[in-house]
Amino acid sequence: MPDTATGLVDRPPLVLSERDNVAVLAARAEAGSDPLGVGAPLSAAIAPGHKIARRAIGAGEPVVKYGQVIGYATVAIAAGTHVHSHNCEIGEHERAYRISDKLDEARAAIPRLDQVTIAESFLGYPRTDGRAGTRNMIALVATVNCSATVVRRAADILNASGMLDEWPNIDGVVAFAHGTGCGMSSSGPGWEILQRVLWGHATHPNVGAAVFVGLGCEVMQVARMKALYSDGAETRFHGLAIQENGGTHATIERIVETVRELLPEVNRTARRPVPVAALKLGLQCGGSDGWSGITANPALGIACDLLVAQGATVVLSETPEIFGAEQLLLSRAASQEVADRLIERIRWWEDYAAQNGASLDQNPSPGNKAGGLTTILEKSLGAVAKAGATPLNEVVGYGEQVKGPGLVFMDTPGYDPVSATGQIAGGCQLVAFTTGRGSAFGSKPAPTLKIATSDRLYRAMREDMDVNAGEVLETGVSLAEKGREIHDRLIAAASGEQTKSEALGLGDHEFVPWQIGAVL
Repeated sequence: MPDTATGLVDRPPLVLSERDNVAVLAARAEAGSDPLGVGAPLSAAIAPGHKIARRAIGAGEPVVKYGQVIGYATVAIAAGTHVHSHNCEIGEHERAYRISDKLDEARAAIPRLDQVTIAESFLGYPRTDGRAGTRNMIALVATVNCSATVVRRAADILNASGMLDEWPNIDGVVAFAHGTGCGMSSSGPGWEILQRVLWGHATHPNVGAAVFVGLGCEVMQVARMKALYSDGAETRFHGLAIQENGGTHATIERIVETVRELLPEVNRTARRPVPVAALKLGLQCGGSDGWSGITANPALGIACDLLVAQGATVVLSETPEIFGAEQLLLSRAASQEVADRLIERIRWWEDYAAQNGASLDQNPSPGNKAGGLTTILEKSLGAVAKAGATPLNEVVGYGEQVKGPGLVFMDTPGYDPVSATGQIAGGCQLVAFTTGRGSAFGSKPAPTLKIATSDRLYRAMREDMDVNAGEVLETGVSLAEKGREIHDRLIAAASGEQTKSEALGLGDHEFVPWQIGAVL
């Protein structure tokens, strides 16, 4: 019978590996119950997704889940009792890096396409540079906070005017507004990142034309950006400055008129079949819970392996949230250079966190812990699962252009809007986002497909969730079947099918470039 509080079929706790000394509750366990039948009734109710000890665990002994150490017992833990933050912490985990000892295994994990029947193409917008878009949008890009209101108001006017109704091949006007662009150094990492992000969005394959809008006197100058990044052939963008166009109101009017003039040319590009190999998919997870690493993330990993087999690119990010599980990536690095680059970025993050009075093991968040995740090691092991099992071919910096194909790691913070902004700047035309607690995230110009970890969440936030990975527990759907479903939904979204976050209008405020460096 289903558990009315969770929607899950009444079933015993899950053991994910025979090496594990904890099991995961598949349904709420009430006070006085004995889920493992070890003669140790619970003193208090425990929510689904949380862990209980399969056997006695001594103080200082490793706590093992997924067959991997996720922390250490801070006190003696009796069999059948709750294992969480009150009696488990990260401790000193081993950092003995092993490079490429599972590379052959990772290569063998790429599916054989003659054994599966999947779409070979999607309906995309071909670009003159050989890339293809999943959307065809016009971007209004603020170079500085001073022009943020101008681009947002202009986008609102254009999208509400009915003007776009005459142009069926245009998917909307999007404003990329942010809170920086001045009061910053004119060189260094922070300046370089913002340059890459703005240019990456303006020239994104999902953008048919872009209008840069500045104040005029800011640090972030369009001319300098163009000199750095353009090969001289880029004709899809235009530039305006508020100080040179008569002020705020006059500039808004000028933006609207400029876009009106661009519409016929942008509309000339129509959808047509494009090989799946043209896709770059950004991988995100937010509001993770105890089911993330059991249902949604591994199912998305299977979808990623299918995409890689077709020559596509999948981009894993959120460096602080692979901390402790980096070995799973390093052991399948395609080269020593790739492995060294990832190690260097992890060590940079350890120093960066320490300089700011933090440490990477201060993650997970309160919401993650409420969902059953105890340590960053546990969270990271589940998070890495969404990248599948194929070789790690490339490691790139934040917002850098992703070459691909195959699995790529981009160095980003764990904060979802900042991380996804970097992935999109790097060329990702789609984002797949798994969530256990529930997230109201969306992105533009690359749409986000949301994947719920549980049936309970899917039913509670049906208007937000595209895929119900909770069926893996609820009805016994296999991970392979769910992975195929996610793959097919991604291809449908790439071909123009509206995602739930798009229908809700999400994405206008999730453009958040990573800010590094002093505010001057």
